Amino acid sequence: MAEIREWIRPEEIERRSMEIIEREMPAGQWTLGELAVVKRCIHTSADFDYASNLYFSEGAVKKGIEALKDGAVIVTDTAMAAAGINKTASERLLCRVHCFMGEEDVAREAKERGVTRALVSMERAAAVKGPVIFAIGNAPTALIRLCELIQEKAVCPALVIGAPVGFVNVEESKELVCKAGVPCIVARGRKGGSAIAAAICNALMYQIVR
Repeated sequence: MAEIREWIRPEEIERRSMEIIEREMPAGQWTLGELAVVKRCIHTSADFDYASNLYFSEGAVKKGIEALKDGAVIVTDTAMAAAGINKTASERLLCRVHCFMGEEDVAREAKERGVTRALVSMERAAAVKGPVIFAIGNAPTALIRLCELIQEKAVCPALVIGAPVGFVNVEESKELVCKAGVPCIVARGRKGGSAIAAAICNALMYQIVR
């Protein structure tokens, strides 16, 4: 029983989990910063597919970390993703985390226009000042509209995290981000989710503070 109780300590559980991940994951050509993101996604999901489906644009991790050091605003497409971002780390970095999805005027405008709240949320986020990191873990329409805004030069993200999950327009929206010409970290394929988007944010922040 003493040995079982030992594993209850959170820091020990995480340490052992990371040891198992390092032992079982395939070899890859990641930078140390990219490897930290891959391991955090596997730790969050227990899914080793993230060792092969995570795409990093050149210098994306470095640019994301620089933005966080500059107090970036992290915009998410779900309250769940926002809740999953480590509050202590974000506060230490003076980074605000914001999700527009629950705002009444966003819901009203989306209904009037016959579009998703996620789409309208990206338009709202385009007005946010300073470096902005977009962490999208649910809605492909958010990524599609974000790519349109990038093309229109209405927004210039410090980093886009593209990890919506599902079947309709999911893979296509992720490929748009990969080709958008902005720093990005993308979970290619159908897998992803709010927890993965948050995990990527946390993996970047943990390289600065812990």
